[in-house]
Amino acid sequence: MAQKDEKVRQVTKRGGGQGSRGDQDQPAEIEVSITIHEEASPREERLNKLREEAPPPQAETVKPKIQRVPFLLRQDTKFDKYYEPIVAAVGPFHHARKPKYEHAEKIKLKLAANFVKDSKQNDADLLKKVEDNINALRKCYDEEATKDYGDEFLAWMLFVDGCSTLEFIYKYDELENFQIKRDQVAFVEHDMFLLENQLPYQLLQLLMSSSQIHKELKKSIDDFVWRNSLAQNQQNPEAEPTHLLELLRTTMLGTSPSEKTKGTKLPHSFRNVQELQASGIQFRPSSSNSLRSISFNSSLCHGILYLPKIKVDDSTRPKFMNLIAYEMCPDFHNDFGVTSYICFLDSLIDHTDDVKHLRKKLILRNLLGNDEEVAQLFNEIGTDLVPNNDIYCSVKDKIEKHYSNWGNRVMAQFFHEHFSSPWTVVAFLGALLALGSSIVQTVYSVLGYHNNK
Repeated sequence: MAQKDEKVRQVTKRGGGQGSRGDQDQPAEIEVSITIHEEASPREERLNKLREEAPPPQAETVKPKIQRVPFLLRQDTKFDKYYEPIVAAVGPFHHARKPKYEHAEKIKLKLAANFVKDSKQNDADLLKKVEDNINALRKCYDEEATKDYGDEFLAWMLFVDGCSTLEFIYKYDELENFQIKRDQVAFVEHDMFLLENQLPYQLLQLLMSSSQIHKELKKSIDDFVWRNSLAQNQQNPEAEPTHLLELLRTTMLGTSPSEKTKGTKLPHSFRNVQELQASGIQFRPSSSNSLRSISFNSSLCHGILYLPKIKVDDSTRPKFMNLIAYEMCPDFHNDFGVTSYICFLDSLIDHTDDVKHLRKKLILRNLLGNDEEVAQLFNEIGTDLVPNNDIYCSVKDKIEKHYSNWGNRVMAQFFHEHFSSPWTVVAFLGALLALGSSIVQTVYSVLGYHNNK
């Protein structure tokens, strides 16, 4: 139990004593020092607590810790399955706490043993490297994650999980040799991009550092994350990521900041793809597949909204939900790039027809097979999210100016009615020719009447 703050006061007490033999009539004066402990007042206790929370001057930036999904996202229990491992628990949060992870523990030992062999390292030396760095690796996690594990057991856990993860990625095309079926591969990939199932990238680097196939291992990681990204940016990460989930985020977003040109922040009245299309706005794939590549160009009575291509499959929901959870972690300072993208896409997709149009424009690749499922997916993920208002602000303002222009909607309706298909074009041209022919006949009749007079 913490001790209460106390004041310490020194008090000197003077008193009489027995005099010396030479001067027995005069009493000797004795000084007694007394220490008195006084409890701090409630006011001072509160101020001391406040001072303890003050940040140190010029605190250096540190990487965010691996932690649990924020409570705000955990409130809806129906989404718990998107945050918990399906077959393989990696790291301290879910380690061997459920029987369904026991089979994966046996497979992980096989993978770890093969990693040591493939990388031509000594298992005892490799384990010692982890043990020697266990304090630094422990600090990569939130304190609650590792408090129940001693250094020796935690080092062994991270050693096996790290080696098996690297081998799984390196031997991705040969996993049948480890009795891992293709459906199980998909589940493991799902588990490797969960926030609570991350390993420090520092650990992976430590295990690769003395390997004779270091470059091959690093390339296999980049290729693995690239395969699992839903949208692929062309830039390579500039700094070492915190973990694989952050590397996935960087691959999808890129390292450059999003467009933050501040607009006037007009109230946005437009809603979905169908409404924008009705106002003369067309949709085209962006030249880059980064989630940040959203732009709008307007000319005369029509506009073009450029959106990055995105793949939607069974892994889309858990990946986006865990990326959003990572962006919401209190110690991860970021621009909420994934959250803002999801909110923007959610504003465009309300119904099945919105998905259908984006799919026809080759912006959205639907591997779920049902456009209604895709619409529901983005509507559910986008619920109660708070985006970065600076991101896409300029784009939204340009769209709003185009959408709110009455003339644009009238012209768009005109072109839609008369030029939306070859048949309407033929009908319009036929009507135009008939009208022209009628005008010519009328003119000739009038001219003939005047000439005959």
